[in-house]
Amino acid sequence: MTERRRIWEETETVLLDMDGTLLDLAFDNRFWLERVPRRHAEQQGLDFDTALADLKQRMNRVNGQLQWYCLDYWSEALGFDLEALKRQCDSEIRLLPGVEHFLDDLTASGRRVAIATNAHPQVLAIKLARTGLDRLVPEIHTAHEFGAAKESPLFWQRLEAEMGFAPARTLFVDDSLPVLASARDHGIAHLTAVARPASDQPPRPISDFPAVDAIPELGPVPPRDQ
Repeated sequence: MTERRRIWEETETVLLDMDGTLLDLAFDNRFWLERVPRRHAEQQGLDFDTALADLKQRMNRVNGQLQWYCLDYWSEALGFDLEALKRQCDSEIRLLPGVEHFLDDLTASGRRVAIATNAHPQVLAIKLARTGLDRLVPEIHTAHEFGAAKESPLFWQRLEAEMGFAPARTLFVDDSLPVLASARDHGIAHLTAVARPASDQPPRPISDFPAVDAIPELGPVPPRDQ
């Protein structure tokens, strides 16, 4: 029996990150590293590089915290409407290749599937409207729902209490290594990192967790033993 087959046989629940796992992270990278600093530069009369450096410094202060992912927080901090800015470019939001077929296969296997995301509710609404991801995976849980980012132990405690999953029989897939480490600390048995979350970037070397370039590589998904 292959290691992957063994993991599938032990898995009842599959938790999936959204951005960089199911959706192409290239959109978010362009938004935060190009569009937001460009608007910030215009607002403050700065050159682009200075605005980008200022934004990165601000982001580092709240890295791994719920504020990092909060559109309301950044709109207030920067003085412009980030939701409106995101809607201006939402045509760039897309599923990563092969994701739809993989999710169909996963759902058909009889396992419980849920998305666990740090995305702000406004961002989530925009992305679901553009991709229809909620039709593929109806069960979605957000960090804002639980008042804690996925990097925090509180997120996993509250998610488990809400869903009632068994960590020892759960697979979690994410592109964030700190998030995967937090899930590991909670006792989630099977963890997989996505090495290529953005389609316009090469795969990253990952040694801390089992990794795939893209989530469809976890397929085919065998039916769950009843």
